[in-house]
Amino acid sequence: MAELTVGRLLTSWQLDVPALLLVVALGGLYGWGVRRVRAGGGSWSPGRSAAFAVLGLGALVVATMSGLAVYDHVLFWPAAVQNILLDLLAPLGLALGDPLRLATEALPEGAALRVRRAMTGRVVRLLTFPLVSTALVLATELTVYFTPYFATALRVGWLHELMYLHLLVAGCLFVVPVLTREETLPAWCTHPVRAALVFLDGVIDAVPGVVVMTHGTLIAGAWYLHHHPSWAPDVRHDQQIGGGAMLSIAELVALPFLLALLFQWARAERVQTAALDRHLDEQLAVVPATAGRAPASDPGPAADRVRPWWETEDNEVAARLRRQHGEK
Repeated sequence: MAELTVGRLLTSWQLDVPALLLVVALGGLYGWGVRRVRAGGGSWSPGRSAAFAVLGLGALVVATMSGLAVYDHVLFWPAAVQNILLDLLAPLGLALGDPLRLATEALPEGAALRVRRAMTGRVVRLLTFPLVSTALVLATELTVYFTPYFATALRVGWLHELMYLHLLVAGCLFVVPVLTREETLPAWCTHPVRAALVFLDGVIDAVPGVVVMTHGTLIAGAWYLHHHPSWAPDVRHDQQIGGGAMLSIAELVALPFLLALLFQWARAERVQTAALDRHLDEQLAVVPATAGRAPASDPGPAADRVRPWWETEDNEVAARLRRQHGEK
């Protein structure tokens, strides 16, 4: 193959039919969902659509059809970058598009209910459970590089495509439930807990890159030694470059992931505060209307008539006020 330069990396492309079919299917379904929501009088953020298409599907296309895919059979570092894009960056873009919420809003009520049931079923709950999904991502990366999986995938085309899908699904199992507006995680997994999980995941995602970079044995060494081009760096140095690239991309992706979660957290707080303000306004509006009225027949125990509304009602705003008053 021709020597890899920046220009060739940017301009070399090859067709990957399975990956292209997946991109077309995901993009088509997402676009159909957006049209359904808007046709029904709803709205869908263009920013979410852009994140899904550009960051999510774009990362999938770059990983499987760009110069990285052209040179991944003769150099290790393009393959390492491919895998980390599929495992981290593409899932983040897809999750920012919030496809689960889009599906529940676009589908008819019965179909939307089935989607929610599927997302909260036992198997999905187990695979997406906090720390379990993080462990699955780490195990996937380590399995790819430190078993015959990767070396075999370089020789067998269909297994290579399956490895792409494996990496993408493993990444989505952690990222999508954390960022979706659908309640797919346990109730105790609040925004502060999710922020802590994302921070921990960022630390864990650095492990494969460090291990690959410092590993004494060549990964798929027989393959890369046999196909090593004369213009390429030493095979061991090539592996160190790949590990460093994995580490760098993992840390770069962790920052926007954490920022996206903090943005959601702030938005949720604003929504709760607005709901509380509306409820208080409604309560204040009732007071002048009832002032001066003669007391009616006793409707119940006196304690229920004088207790504040947040002690008698069962909703999230009332629970929040009860916690605040309990801390005072």
